[in-house]
This record gives sequence, structure tokens and C-alpha cells, in this order.
Amino acid sequence: MKLAAAVSLGAMLMLGAQEPAQRPGDVPVLRVNTRLVNVAVNVVDQHGALIGGLEQDQFRVLEDGQPQKIAIFERESGTPLSMVLALDTSESMSRDDKLARDAAKRFAKTMLRPQDEMAVEEFSDTVSEIVPFTNDVKRVERGLGSLDYGPSTALYDAVYLSAQRLEDAKRDATRRRVIVLVTDGGDTVKGSTYAQAMEQVQRAGAMVYCLIIVPIYADAGRNVGGEHALIQMTEDSGGRYYYVNDPKDLQRALDKVSDDLRSQYVVGYYAPQGKPGGERLRSIKVEMTQREMAAMYSLRYRTGYYR
Repeated sequence: MKLAAAVSLGAMLMLGAQEPAQRPGDVPVLRVNTRLVNVAVNVVDQHGALIGGLEQDQFRVLEDGQPQKIAIFERESGTPLSMVLALDTSESMSRDDKLARDAAKRFAKTMLRPQDEMAVEEFSDTVSEIVPFTNDVKRVERGLGSLDYGPSTALYDAVYLSAQRLEDAKRDATRRRVIVLVTDGGDTVKGSTYAQAMEQVQRAGAMVYCLIIVPIYADAGRNVGGEHALIQMTEDSGGRYYYVNDPKDLQRALDKVSDDLRSQYVVGYYAPQGKPGGERLRSIKVEMTQREMAAMYSLRYRTGYYR
């Protein structure tokens, strides 16, 4: 995705905004086309505790193995969020309807700041958007007032369409894109495949957080079905998964998602000029620059994007 940038005579870089016509006395601006790649990073210690207070020079980022110059750095991120909350409404979830709705309402109230936006989807045999992107907590609460339950679980369709929806989100340069998936079952609908859903996640630059209500069927241990697919999806996108063994713990799991998103660093760099051969998945790697810190801490971030 190309973003318009304006540089005011070597001063502040402004991304994603359309410039008004220049008026007499305005400071001249230089328009350039650029590709800013944002990577949200969580740093945790050996006990899984989130680490804050790090500086830009303690991070290094590589694309396809080549070091890149960090152009944007935000600590303990206050950068804006676009979120899709996707709720499993298959019949097996109906018994915990009130718990799920109450937890989702509190999550929206906790997460939404003036710069953020949230959409809500429900999925069973089909996927429906019940709340379009909004910053209005009351609108989210109204949309969650009644959920429609069905016999099946269109899990990968939900991920695919949520990621696709995030491509329509606000396009300011440092915005983070997040899918929060609440489910108790694997995909049971012949729709999107795991590979298709994951590609769309990578194209949207989204992080996936999975709240697995109960341990679900793992297809012979392969990462193409059941909980292993959800775990792999979170790892590749830079998100996280949580088991919710008791539906009453759903709220606690959503609180952990909130903490995770509030404790991220955003590392941004300009993608190298495209090479012949067409679009493909580019790999991203983020490292600590100091060997001692690299041994102490683990990093979570999305591992690739399409260009």
C-alpha cells in the first residue's frame, strides 16, 4: 500500500494525509511516494512479563535478511488501533452467551480511545458484521445486545473477512490492525482455507489474538486444523493465544489482550525498492542489538508482509 508523504523542507514527515492547495506564504512541501512498513513488537522476559522502557537503538529490523533503517519508533504504544472483534456464535457457544457479551462490552470500553476504532463480527455458518468500525462504545454495546447462533463454525471465513475489513480501516501511517478471535471450535465450513485466511492477514498487516474457550480438536497435530492452526496463526502474525478453560475466565483473557496491545513498541521502516519478479511475501525479523538483552528477552511480531 502506497502512502502519500510530505516533507516540510527537511522538517516533520507527514504520512497518509492529502495536502490542500498551497496558499501564498505557506511553507513549500515536497511530495514523495513511499512504503512505510510498521511492525508492532512485544518484548517479554523469561517469565512472560512484558518489558517496557526500551529505546530505538536497542532494536534492529531486517527485511529478507537485509538490515533496514528504523524511521519510526513508538514506545509502550499509544499509536492508534483498528480492531475487529470476531465472536464465534456456533450453537455450542450459546450456553455462555451472556458471559461473552458482557466480556466483549468491557473489552470495548477498556480499549477504545479517541484515536481507535472497533468493528464486531459474529460467525457460525456465515459471517456477519454486527457493528461497523466505530469509536462509540454505546454503539458497540447495542450491537452486542443480541447475537444470532447457528449450527456451524466458519472460522477461516471469519479470519479472512476480518482481515479484509481491516484493509478498509483508517489509513494513518502508524495505525495497528488487530483481529481478536473468540472461539471454541475448529473450522467446520467449506469456505476459506487456512492458507487463504493467513495470506489475507499478512496482506492487511494484522495481528491475530485467539481466545480458545476450550481445547479444541487438533487434526493429527498438523498446523492446518484445530487449535494448532490458531496457534500458528497468532505466532506468524505477532499476536498471542490464550486458553480459556472456564468461560468465566474470558474477561480475564481479554484483559490480557488489552495489556499486550498497550505494551507494544512500533518499529517502522521504509521498504526497499521493489525488485523484478512481482509481488511476494517478504520476511521481517526484529532483533535486540545487545547480546545480553537478546539472551534475556523474547520478541513477538509479525513475520512477513506482501509486496
